[in-house]
Amino acid sequence: MKQIEGGDAQAVTDIMYLELEGDPDFFFRFRLDEKGKLRSLFWRDSMMMEDYGIFGDIVVFDTTYRTKRYNLICAPIVGINNHWNNCMFGCAFIGDEKIESFVWLLQTFKKSMGGKSPILIFTDQDAAMNNAINQAFPDSRHRLCVWHLHQNAITRFGALKRDPTFKKTFNYCLYKCVTLVEFETNWRSMLQQYELIGEEWFTNVYDLREKWCPALSKDFFSAGILSSQRSESTNHAIRFRANRTTSLTDFYRLFKGTIQRWRSTEKQAEFSYSKSVPSSALPLSGLLKHASEVYTLSLFKDFEEEFGYSIATTAKLIWKQEPWSAQRVTYIHESQTVSCTCKNFEASGWLCYHCIRILHLHSVNRIPEQYIKKRWTKSAKSSVWNKLENEKPEEVQYIPWRQTMARKYYNLILKSQSNEETRTLMEDGYAASVSLVDELLASLNVSNTEDASTT
Repeated sequence: MKQIEGGDAQAVTDIMYLELEGDPDFFFRFRLDEKGKLRSLFWRDSMMMEDYGIFGDIVVFDTTYRTKRYNLICAPIVGINNHWNNCMFGCAFIGDEKIESFVWLLQTFKKSMGGKSPILIFTDQDAAMNNAINQAFPDSRHRLCVWHLHQNAITRFGALKRDPTFKKTFNYCLYKCVTLVEFETNWRSMLQQYELIGEEWFTNVYDLREKWCPALSKDFFSAGILSSQRSESTNHAIRFRANRTTSLTDFYRLFKGTIQRWRSTEKQAEFSYSKSVPSSALPLSGLLKHASEVYTLSLFKDFEEEFGYSIATTAKLIWKQEPWSAQRVTYIHESQTVSCTCKNFEASGWLCYHCIRILHLHSVNRIPEQYIKKRWTKSAKSSVWNKLENEKPEEVQYIPWRQTMARKYYNLILKSQSNEETRTLMEDGYAASVSLVDELLASLNVSNTEDASTT
């Protein structure tokens, strides 16, 4: 690693202290080498801590980007919010990819989050990272990002790159296999058909199958990343436009700009979808209507897709154990408990179409409460608003009210915009409200002035 210029290192640490003055919950740590040069740096702000408290069950740790000036590794720690957008939990610069560096970073991150560990952590590599995760997060699951695996695989395909049938078969093994038998059968068939038996890379990937194969990852929550193409959205998280001369301070400025864009996107999604009802090609009734009321738009689309599949699904009552090729659903009416052998709810957090079909057959019109994962709902961040309102009433007590009123008026505007009479009614109502509010405020000001004079 090239030596970091002392002035640049000092400047970025000075920025950290300034951030701390404006944000008391801002957290940063750095390490120096034996010569007093900056070796590693980690930071996160208060909103990252709030987001981690809500969405920190899943963490994506990407170390694929290096700064060009100092060859430092940029290591963002990223999560997925209730709109299926990226949210930042923290970021670091480290000088190498040794176990000791990763352990310091992960332990520092854990300390900054009050000792909370994620359920699942995705990375783009295995050896050193795996050892570090075992030390820092012994109770967390470590999985390889399937998108990175797919990108690495492309470089190994050789002449097979031009064979669309092979790509389809390989992708099916990566993403689509539901059962272990299905995976093993398709994998062996692929190796035999394309003469890949004994190929070192494919052998190594197979040995790591428990870290990426969807069929072997159904018993724990992964936000659907392991079983869908959405894993691509967790990569290239930062996308800095850095060049050979970019300093650490410039890099930090670019980082903050990225986070501001992410949060702006989140605010827009909250504003647009939290109180509105999404449209659907299917009738919004029963389970689908309930889903539209509780889920964000992104998650509603997932549920809607499952609901659509359920319409074309047939069900057979099983009285005794027997072989089956389809999924098996168990339903207990008294407790409204439903479970499926595909374990989609356990892995993704929303019900599969097999379960939806059975609930529909039993005339269940609302998703049972135990199958609504709050991290996917419109109210996922309600606790943040409540905390802000309670902790700093003099500064933020009006923010939740403003958000609520803005959404109400925005929805009313959308409802009124297509009709001239409703538009006129809205405009007249606004003018009347402005006049009444001004009169009330004026009278209150006069009353306050009189009270002050009397005193």
